[in-house]
Amino acid sequence: MVEISRAEFEEAVDDALDSLPDEVARAIAQANVAILVEEEPRHRGGGEELLGLYEGIPLDQRSTFDGFREPDRIWIFRGPLQRMSASREQLVEEIAVTVLHELGHLFGIDDARLHELGWG
Repeated sequence: MVEISRAEFEEAVDDALDSLPDEVARAIAQANVAILVEEEPRHRGGGEELLGLYEGIPLDQRSTFDGFREPDRIWIFRGPLQRMSASREQLVEEIAVTVLHELGHLFGIDDARLHELGWG
């Protein structure tokens, strides 16, 4: 297990977002999505520890009739990610993979395809 401060953890999330290509970053900025860090998930992941969670309507399923609605949310869970990591480098890498995984759900990519892409 590796522990880093909440500020360092949030910085690693920001670094993962900063690594995205400009066109992807623009799409995310226009998607009405909040990316949040929480200590622990409120939900349990069916036996596996939940590292992140996307709540919302994927971009490929949205309609112009959705109108004014609450933002989608991407949760990145600090506790489980720290517990699964043996080094700071592994933690930073797992944070990036989790951010990409949850953003994949925003774009309508399912878990099977995300695992194929290495964003499992």
